Amino acid sequence: MTDWLLAPIDAFVQASPVVQALIATLFTWGMTAAGALPVFFTDRENRRLLDVLLGFTGGVMIAASFWSLLAPSIEMAADLAVPAWFPAAVGFALGAAFLRGADLVLPHLHLNAPMHEAEGVPTTWRRTTLLVLAITLHNIPEGLAIGVAFGALAHGFDNASLGAAMALAIGIGIQNFPEGMAVAMPLRREGMSRGKSFWYGQLSGAVEPVAGVVGAAAVLFWEPILPYALAFAAGAMIFVVVEEVIPEAQRSGHADAATLGVVGGFIVMMVLDVALG
Repeated sequence: MTDWLLAPIDAFVQASPVVQALIATLFTWGMTAAGALPVFFTDRENRRLLDVLLGFTGGVMIAASFWSLLAPSIEMAADLAVPAWFPAAVGFALGAAFLRGADLVLPHLHLNAPMHEAEGVPTTWRRTTLLVLAITLHNIPEGLAIGVAFGALAHGFDNASLGAAMALAIGIGIQNFPEGMAVAMPLRREGMSRGKSFWYGQLSGAVEPVAGVVGAAAVLFWEPILPYALAFAAGAMIFVVVEEVIPEAQRSGHADAATLGVVGGFIVMMVLDVALG
């Protein structure tokens, strides 16, 4: 392998966990932007395909929640002065509660939902803003999960490896592609320009680098919260899957196709984590 290719790989491996988390979440943000790019080439949306891809997203998030987050949380807690299940259970509950609280407060609108189904505090914000905020809320736990996974590397746990953290980032990056499409294409269909549709589509992933750096820094400087933080990210992701991703994938009458997408996403993330982790 040539030096020009080895140099950035070596620099990434040698970087601090916070920098690694930033680079990884910039990648996942980039995948969101890539998913929004088709809006420049077509105005038509294949709803069946989008539902399959949304199901795939849900499958990736479910598998990542267990293999990349909950299982390491339980293993890391084995030597603590509490039952091994305790940090995982508490962190998982807190993650779901955090997303539920944000769901109640932050104004947002799920994809393809009518305006009267907008959630959060009442607001006069436009439909565009509410749609982007819904996906942004979805992306916070994904960024946190990646950040915590890289932050764990600094503490030398046997079950925290660079390969596992990279597998998580790759899996979330793959499932971010349909998210960018899921925001950009409906906006274009509603009459927004191609440029603005792309802008809002990619903007929904911009929160991931912020959440990733926060997650990595938190566990880097306060090791005892690590098992709780891993489970927190898992609880937040499962809440998003059950409350938003899967219902949206099945809203348009393609339930069987969307379910197969969930199965496919689960398998892909499981293979990535086991193979690389």
